[in-house]
Amino acid sequence: MSADSKPVIERASHVIRLSANLTDVQQQDINNLLELLPTESHNSDDVATAQPELNIKSFVDGRGLACPMPLLKTKVALRDVTVGESLYVVATDPNSQADITAFCRQSQQSQATDYLDLVVNEVTDHSSVDGTSLQRFATIYHFIITKTDSN
Repeated sequence: MSADSKPVIERASHVIRLSANLTDVQQQDINNLLELLPTESHNSDDVATAQPELNIKSFVDGRGLACPMPLLKTKVALRDVTVGESLYVVATDPNSQADITAFCRQSQQSQATDYLDLVVNEVTDHSSVDGTSLQRFATIYHFIITKTDSN
């Protein structure tokens, strides 16, 4: 995938763009994971005008990691995410869903200049997916966290 290529995925009311900063392997992994999420189709005119964009700058793969490692990796990765950019996190530990959701909610209630908007918080069961490294995990928790300006 070329550096100026920005894959676009439509999901519900969002257009998801992958940063050129992500490696080809990360972009492919993210695409495979995002394909597990339900999508909504739109014609190209609607996409350009109606859907907010999520610009995924970084990726945390917490699959197979026990709590609290996915949350700790998320906190570290958020240091490199600026306002308007998103972090895509996947985890397989059920406690990660509560931990990451609470962390984002806590940031919104704090007095910080930036806070975290949890846009996607979904669970997928893909035990029937064949031929991929995803097959070994029956449940994946997906999070797209966007850093936003609270002002």
